[in-house]
Amino acid sequence: MEFTAGGRLEVRLTASDVGKRVSVRRLTEGGSPGAKFTDAVGVLTSWNDGVLHITTRGGEQVRIPESSLVAGKVVPAAPARRRGPAASYEELARAAARAWQPVESERLGDWELRAAVQVEPYEARPWGAADGRRVGFTRRANSVLPLGDPGLPLDEALSRVRAWYERRGLPAYIQTATGAEGTQELLCAELEARGWVREVTAEMWVGGLAPVADGDPGDGVELTREPDEAWLGRYQRKGASEVALKVLTAGPSVWFATVPGEGGEPDAIGRCVVDGRWAGFAAVEVAPSRRRQGLASAVMAALSRRALEEGASAAWLQVEADNEGARALYGRLGFAAHHAYHHYRAPDPDPAGH
Repeated sequence: MEFTAGGRLEVRLTASDVGKRVSVRRLTEGGSPGAKFTDAVGVLTSWNDGVLHITTRGGEQVRIPESSLVAGKVVPAAPARRRGPAASYEELARAAARAWQPVESERLGDWELRAAVQVEPYEARPWGAADGRRVGFTRRANSVLPLGDPGLPLDEALSRVRAWYERRGLPAYIQTATGAEGTQELLCAELEARGWVREVTAEMWVGGLAPVADGDPGDGVELTREPDEAWLGRYQRKGASEVALKVLTAGPSVWFATVPGEGGEPDAIGRCVVDGRWAGFAAVEVAPSRRRQGLASAVMAALSRRALEEGASAAWLQVEADNEGARALYGRLGFAAHHAYHHYRAPDPDPAGH
């Protein structure tokens, strides 16, 4: 990281650089001579009252007192990608949204409010769903996708969002992204300033489709257009409801992969949605007793070959930061992280009603 200009460290930032990607170096707390330096790279989301706030690629908020700055500069909007197909954040976000569609949606300017509500019986009331609770099938299908301007001042837009989800008996979530050109670091900072809580962070990875298809699917992978009871039995979200099936089967061209196992439950499953040049993978799961035997690679190879036949050339998938096994597998298949995405939950209502 180079901060020097003519051999000198310089702070080449001002408050007018809010919204730009920056790199800064600061003294660790104490600031005494010989103290250690700390570097931070991210989007400058605010500079008020002598304090800078930077949102990193992974969505972390870094607070930096102006007095601790040693050097700083604006850097390119996004780092050069080393591998994987070129894609904008918005292109990937729209492809992912088409691959995981809600049952109900409504526009608020350039924001899309999404819901897929199902009723789950209370454990203490086994006599029926009529006495159950209303929940959303996955946060992706029950959150706002904010791709642009909501057409209202932010506080008014957030009030509309909360009311929309409240009418459906659901908590309000907003899905945001950080770490690529065109992502939403400023919105993340605004949500956190208003008490919205980041509950989930994961990453969108992209890669070429052909290298995945070059793997050996063997003869044991079966492809179908709809999941059967066996597939759903392996799926991690047990007891898929009618609402869940609507979400799982919706998309431009949806395929389900199954590796049959003993006793009727599959050894491995997967889902792929083909959409133009993109193939989106999800629900790649392997029975615990069959892991590290190449079944996940076989499932993805079979799905990739079908996607290539339909004209796709690039692939995306979503992976959680702590899923080391999946990250290692996808890395070997040529995937790399494109951006991080987050789900922010609205703060609990004020007991006083304010």
